[in-house]
Amino acid sequence: MDYLINIDSDLLLWLNAAHNAFFDTFMTLFTGRFIWVPMYLALAYVLFRNMTPKQATMCLVAVTLVIVIADQMSSSLIRHAVGRLRPANLENPISNMVHIVDGYRGGRYGFPSSHAANSFGLAFFLLYLLRRSPIPTFIILWAIVNCYSRIYLGVHYPGDILCGMLVGLLAATLVWFIYKKLTKQTFLPEVKQWWVPVVVGLLTIVGISLYSYYVINY
Repeated sequence: MDYLINIDSDLLLWLNAAHNAFFDTFMTLFTGRFIWVPMYLALAYVLFRNMTPKQATMCLVAVTLVIVIADQMSSSLIRHAVGRLRPANLENPISNMVHIVDGYRGGRYGFPSSHAANSFGLAFFLLYLLRRSPIPTFIILWAIVNCYSRIYLGVHYPGDILCGMLVGLLAATLVWFIYKKLTKQTFLPEVKQWWVPVVVGLLTIVGISLYSYYVINY
């Protein structure tokens, strides 16, 4: 176990060491929750565009349930039971070697990452439902960058991220199984206007990039 912990710490410090002023701002914004509301609304639009209002509403309830289960399992149950300090926590012996941004150190404990659990919970559920469209691929890539931002900011170990991903997979799989049983619905064979959330997500990333460039140059 100590061997794995040492590898996890070494990998964190290696990944966390690669930083600059642009990505300090970029990653801080990317990891925010509310900045992605337009993309979430675009995903909801696609659901209502491809399902009946009742089906789409039930699907949104299922997605919400995935997020709630993933978040509570990671932040309320496992995190306090394990009690692993965040890398940037001042009580952690390696905290003085961790690069942080604007004094942000997160909470006390960080295993597992709720960001990873939530974002991958969403990604896996969409993979089950919208597997015939490019949307899940885009959301998975978005989730990967979202998780990396937590390592970049020094608030999570890679092991925190990996465990969070597994929690998200478990929550998505459980809810998907229940959702199929209750609705008798499987994946959508065709997804109309799948490009809408992809475009909205890409525009959000462009906006984050432009703002980050502006901050370091003006």
